[in-house]
Amino acid sequence: MIIISDTLDFKLNSRSAVAIGKFDGVHLGHRELMQTLMEKKEEGLMTCVFTFDPSPAVLFGMSDGKELTTKAEKRKIFEEMGIDVLVEFPLSTASAAIPAEDFVKDYLVERLRAKWIVAGEDVSFGAKGTGNAALLNQMAETCDFSVTTISKIAVDGREISSSYIRELVESGEMEKAKKFLGTPYSISGEVSHGKKLGRTIGMPTINVLPGEDKLLPPKGVYYSSVVYNGVIYKAISNVGYKPTVTDEKIMGVESFLFDYEGDLYGKEVTILLHAFKRPEMKFDSVEALKEQMHLDKLEGAKYLPN
Repeated sequence: MIIISDTLDFKLNSRSAVAIGKFDGVHLGHRELMQTLMEKKEEGLMTCVFTFDPSPAVLFGMSDGKELTTKAEKRKIFEEMGIDVLVEFPLSTASAAIPAEDFVKDYLVERLRAKWIVAGEDVSFGAKGTGNAALLNQMAETCDFSVTTISKIAVDGREISSSYIRELVESGEMEKAKKFLGTPYSISGEVSHGKKLGRTIGMPTINVLPGEDKLLPPKGVYYSSVVYNGVIYKAISNVGYKPTVTDEKIMGVESFLFDYEGDLYGKEVTILLHAFKRPEMKFDSVEALKEQMHLDKLEGAKYLPN
């Protein structure tokens, strides 16, 4: 996958199918859009995802910058989907002020050579967000491209949106978040060295320290799975300060894998959080901690699917 980042100067050498959006969470609605995009690949068009970096909400101070899906995670997801080109359009006060019509002509048509554009019905781009699905349809014929607009889809009578999924994650409702994402909420990263306390009680753990831009659920213990090298391992994970590798309080995720033996230091893993089990607890002794961790493992083995 070609990644175009940190530049406004780019041009594809063949006609493309372009999906435009913010794609935070890459939820079920986004995945329907991606499925539609990939159908155009079979017609010989390059598939291109066009997103914004940072998001408009972050640029204009309406967000704390924490995302359901970080830039690195999006890159991994889109590459696994088979996307040909990912554009991380550098958003600044200047580029955000580009008139919507010029944005379509200069970037989608001239630079990306869009033959077909797919977007959600609430797509927004250009100066003051004046670019929308209606404008794309209006410009389609004169600019030689076609448009497909994806309507919002609902789960349990509720429209899927990144903002609602954020609320679910922030409140620890992981099972409900999974319904809207289409997959368990995930945290990807490199395994770091921790305090190695787990080794002393016969339950060695791995520690992942997500970047500051990753939205984490409430501190506590979760039923989870860990994906490494394409294999899924049952696990229990603690979200909190436990995995800190410096003297600073850095939020991280510490996981015990049920059926894995080996050294994962420096390896890339993905942690899937299935359900909240209990809040963080302070134990009077290492033995009490060991006893609780074994109980967590037994209960997790019953909860987690094969």
